[in-house]
Amino acid sequence: MYENILVTGGTGLVGNALNSISDIYAPTKFIFAGSKNCDLTRLDETVDYVRECKPDAIIHLAAIHGSIDFGSRCPATLLRDNVIMDLNILEAARINNIKKTIMTLSTGMYPGDAPIPLKEESVHQGYPHDSSYSYAFAKRLIDPSIRAYRSQYGMCVIGLITNGIFGENADFRHESSIMLAALIRRFYENKDTDEKISVWGDGSPVREYTYAKDIARAFMWCMNNYDSEQILNIGSTEEHSVTDVADMIAEIMGIDPNRKQFDTTKPVAISKKSSDNSRFINISNFEYTPFREGLKNSIEYFSANYNDPSKIKLV
Repeated sequence: MYENILVTGGTGLVGNALNSISDIYAPTKFIFAGSKNCDLTRLDETVDYVRECKPDAIIHLAAIHGSIDFGSRCPATLLRDNVIMDLNILEAARINNIKKTIMTLSTGMYPGDAPIPLKEESVHQGYPHDSSYSYAFAKRLIDPSIRAYRSQYGMCVIGLITNGIFGENADFRHESSIMLAALIRRFYENKDTDEKISVWGDGSPVREYTYAKDIARAFMWCMNNYDSEQILNIGSTEEHSVTDVADMIAEIMGIDPNRKQFDTTKPVAISKKSSDNSRFINISNFEYTPFREGLKNSIEYFSANYNDPSKIKLV
């Protein structure tokens, strides 16, 4: 059990989810840090901030990410800033003698032609999909970084691989939202019109989605129970196609699903990237929230708080 845990990216989706369930981990105290608290791309500022917070553990959730369109426009930003932040956190943890650090990876880093389901051993066995190559390589670098810092400095640092995360506090901004959040916003903003509702691509890609509160619980389980250089897939393996997700959103909102219209001029990502979470499940017996239940919670939260900029990120 850790007394004080610093959570970078603490104002993001998973950070907010962890904050909402933090009481169950009492007496552990959490420090939820956002970009306004510290510029993690600056090593001196990161080291000083960690020193001031005096945590005995760090959960590093902060990352630069966004839609396929954002990735195609800003690949250097995605690569540079994520790599710098990750290494700065590891250096700050080393310099400040942090007892344990969790680094966050993504299934988006796996090779585009990796065998399905995706196993942790496949991470470096091929080139990632072109639609997210810079973000993918930044996340891949975390794996050897963990090995290097454990080997040279004896640090307790682990890496957890997430997949499609969704929940009540998702980023719904046009330029940075991922597919599911973008669809929720698009359907909601057009629910009282007769207009067709655009769905990017052809609807065929199949994705795994994990409720943010489940990701938060999985991180805390690993914080208290796992210590190895072996990175872990920790996301749910429940899958749905983009078409199925759009239809489910429409049904929950009371919208005719036939109003959706596929925009095939938009990029289509890799068709399927199912993951193998058996390593994690075998040691944790973890149970996930069913996708539809989490989706309903997310839509209800979005609908109730649409006009409150303090709760919903729209711009």
